[in-house]
Amino acid sequence: MSPSSIPDLVKQAREQMHKAVESTKREFATVRSGKASSSLLDTVRVEAYGSSVPLSQVAMVAAPEPRLLTVQPFDKSLAQTIEKAIRDSDLGLNPASQGNLIRVPLPPLSQERRKELVKLIHKLAEEGRIAVRHARTDGMAKLKKLEHISEDDKSRGEKDVQKLTDEHIKQIDNLIHAKEAEIMEV
Repeated sequence: MSPSSIPDLVKQAREQMHKAVESTKREFATVRSGKASSSLLDTVRVEAYGSSVPLSQVAMVAAPEPRLLTVQPFDKSLAQTIEKAIRDSDLGLNPASQGNLIRVPLPPLSQERRKELVKLIHKLAEEGRIAVRHARTDGMAKLKKLEHISEDDKSRGEKDVQKLTDEHIKQIDNLIHAKEAEIMEV
């Protein structure tokens, strides 16, 4: 079913843009800043029960202190495997087991590393902006193809899509500023 009215097209464009902003938020959550966040380990995958699974499926991750994450395996026999997966990830972390709890201290970020992370979030944000612009282009193209609708209505629809685009790009820009401030905070 393809949307056939201007409000449907605008709604569809809004949903696509919203997904792009949410995806950018999730990407930002996996970028390490000075503070511990359980989402930092979201990208870590563990070899368990014959397949590669996300860490969150085999352990509980918590951030009890600003510079410490704790990982509690649901199955104690996986502790060694989980520890190795965290160490082998590209996050530069050095976990240490304490009984059935794995402590993951977060080393302070060097100024050079902070700058690299800021470049990374700018790259991720640009991908988000591109996704928003794709949604705009898609919406505009579908608006142009609509038949039996006045040029004024099409023009209003295009303005609505552009307004949505500007709002979503601004949301991504706000996310960048907040994450950048978080990373650069010493």
